[in-house]
Order: sequence, then structure tokens, then C-alpha cells
Amino acid sequence: MKLDSVDKILDYAIEKEQDAHDFYMGLSEKMDREYMKKVFESFAMEELGHKKKIEGIKAGKTMIPVEKKVMDLKIGDHLTEIELSPDLDFQQALILAMKAEKAAFKLYSDLASATDNAEVQTTLLALAQEEAKHKLRFEIEYDDYALKEN
Repeated sequence: MKLDSVDKILDYAIEKEQDAHDFYMGLSEKMDREYMKKVFESFAMEELGHKKKIEGIKAGKTMIPVEKKVMDLKIGDHLTEIELSPDLDFQQALILAMKAEKAAFKLYSDLASATDNAEVQTTLLALAQEEAKHKLRFEIEYDDYALKEN
């Protein structure tokens, strides 16, 4: 798909946010820990919030730029790839989520580079930082879980 216009970039981002919502709802259904079920459901709702923000940008609204970068623990960067499967355990779900958020961060950073529209760039970079916050949340959860298990 060639993303040669602001509308195409935004439409693609909207589609990816819907995919992310569906992904997290699917993960929530696989969790046997009620706490993590709720965490994944919450992230699914945040992804819908991102989708609404992007739809708002398409409708002419602006987004406030992000002032600082989110810390990256890089925990998920070095873990083995996990396939989505019906018997996914808690640790595997966290790994999948970390990797999905890293991919979302990269997507928004790349999309921001693909446009000269300053407002759209600001929005996409702000969304990239929101995805970085999600990744950090999963990295912290993974670190806590790994320490308890070992």
C-alpha cells in the first residue's frame, strides 16, 4: 500500500488502531488472571481512543505535542517471537503485547516521516509516545512476573 497522502496515512493508522483493539480483546479472552484480563481490555479501549484521536485529526482537530520521550526498558526487544495461539500463557501474552507495542511505535514514527504536514507529524509522534507508554507498562509487568517466577 502506498501512503502518499495525509488521508491515506490517517486511514491506515485508523485501521491499525482497530486491529490493535481486536488484538488486545483477543488476549484478554485468553487470560486466566482476572487482573490481566482487565489490563488487556483497558489497552483495547485505549486503542479505540487512539482511533478516535486520528479520526478527529481527519476531521480537522489538532493534538497537543508530547514534551518528553517515554523510557524504554528494551526487555521485549530481546525475547523470542511468540505466535498467537489458543493456549497462550501469561508470559507469552506479555511478550506478544510488548512486541505489538514496539511495532506500533515504529509504525507511527515511520508514518510521521512519510508526511510533510506538521500537524499530522505531531499527532503521529504523540501516538508513537502513547504506544511507547504501553510497551513500558508491559515491560514492567513482565519484569515483575519474571522476578516472582525465578
